[in-house]
Amino acid sequence: MSSPIDAGATPPPAAGRPRSLTDLFVSFTLLALQGFGGVLAVVQRELVEKKRWLTREEFIEEWSVAQIMPGPNVINLSITLGARYFGLRGALVALAGMLTLPLLVVLGLALVYAGFADNPHVGGALRGMGAVAAGLIMGTGLKLMSALQKNVLGIPLSALLGVLTFAGIALLKLPLAWVLLPLGAIGSFQAWRMLR
Repeated sequence: MSSPIDAGATPPPAAGRPRSLTDLFVSFTLLALQGFGGVLAVVQRELVEKKRWLTREEFIEEWSVAQIMPGPNVINLSITLGARYFGLRGALVALAGMLTLPLLVVLGLALVYAGFADNPHVGGALRGMGAVAAGLIMGTGLKLMSALQKNVLGIPLSALLGVLTFAGIALLKLPLAWVLLPLGAIGSFQAWRMLR
């Protein structure tokens, strides 16, 4: 799980780690610049497969925590990882990496988009990009399923919770909190029971 933000934060022994605060800043800046629409796939590939800062199991745990915290998931994850490796300074540097250059790019794109917003080709292109982003997320989810073999809940219960979550949000169109709170409580309670 995530470490508190303190000066003595230590990395997990099995994973790699950023070489410096500069490495952390540059890595999260590049990650943020790649993450248009399909950020989950990009984050998983960069942090788990390329940089090896996290194992697949650690990534799933950290991403789960980042999702239930308020704010954008990838921002939450960057703060958590920055704090893990460099304490409060790392959290602030990772946050700056996620926001600084991408903010300037988004502002520039907003200015360009304002001039072409009424063009039907632009609208079609944006809908097409949405479909690609959904495919990236689904592909990453399938790739990460192998990590569930080591999960204390096991594949059957994890899959059941996933299907119930999908049904509640996508099919029944329930608010996220109504789905997350009861199913998250069930999953947490069951994991707690099995770990005892």
